Amino acid sequence: MSVRALAATAVTVVLALPPTPAAGADPDRGQGELLLTLSGSENTWIRGVRLQCPGPGGPHPHAAEACASLAAVHGRPDALPRGDRPCPAEEEPVTATADGRWETADVHWKGTYPGACALDAATGSVFRF
Repeated sequence: MSVRALAATAVTVVLALPPTPAAGADPDRGQGELLLTLSGSENTWIRGVRLQCPGPGGPHPHAAEACASLAAVHGRPDALPRGDRPCPAEEEPVTATADGRWETADVHWKGTYPGACALDAATGSVFRF
């Protein structure tokens, strides 16, 4: 085999290899950008925050923890593991929404909980803002 043929084969093999993550990048860490909102019964109040993962996390006060929780469930708030936390009977419903993109999927999620304790038990740090 000539030197040129050998070099061409080597280039072809290198180009066929999948790209490797950058140094320090965590391939298991999900990425996405979500607008998270909370509202009271009949929209008596509403607040929201943008969560960017990975990265600075945006203005979310628990961004790193929220990103890790969502990465574990591939960006699906309905799949977050429920915390082992008893909640008293609550009668102040809270509605949470998540809209945006996680990895390659659009996210449009809404959940209503009997109160803030039930929301926190179901979603952890994701809606703790």
